[in-house]
Amino acid sequence: MIQGDPLKNIRVVLTQPSHPGNIGAAARAMKTMGLQALYLVNPRHFPHDEADRRAAGALDVLEKAQVCDSLAQALSGCVLAVATSARQRGLRHEVKSAREAAGALLSAAATHPVALVFGNETSGLSNEEASLCQLWAYVPANAGFSSLNLAAAVQIFAYELRMAVSDGVLPQAPECAPATLEQVEQLYRHFEQTMTHTGFLDPSSPNGFLNTVSKWPPK
Repeated sequence: MIQGDPLKNIRVVLTQPSHPGNIGAAARAMKTMGLQALYLVNPRHFPHDEADRRAAGALDVLEKAQVCDSLAQALSGCVLAVATSARQRGLRHEVKSAREAAGALLSAAATHPVALVFGNETSGLSNEEASLCQLWAYVPANAGFSSLNLAAAVQIFAYELRMAVSDGVLPQAPECAPATLEQVEQLYRHFEQTMTHTGFLDPSSPNGFLNTVSKWPPK
């Protein structure tokens, strides 16, 4: 747990990045806005000279980057994960703009780790990866051409986080310690096992119901 500067509690997670240059450019984007924690899930090429070149002064962010085997591992210990995407999906997640999501992230990051999750450059986040996040966030862009370069998307979200901190208008941290994502997942699994045992849930197709209860913040 890190208190004081909420930006230190925010992880930027890149899932299966294909191009090492994008990793380096993302690290540079992060450092310019005061973000430090970079997590890479199964990067195709890392470490890599191109990542170092594109980092342009942010080698310290790359050197401290955590390489993970799965998104679940990258989110370990977090109390909130925000998925970034311009695509609409059938998953019943709350959707916010980048500016709105910045407030939610900073509120939780006042006392606990949180994560901002970016998908692969070509395919984005899979539905399975998305199901591990509680919020969807998007950049309000040209509806006819909304696709952003990975590092550019990181820069925009990092900027919104920085501006929220600079403005000093931050939501209050929760009075009670929030559950980690692992604890929430354990609760869902308990729900699933209990409902299957009682015959309420069809074990051959449980995900549709469970996705409806995976929302942040709890009401």
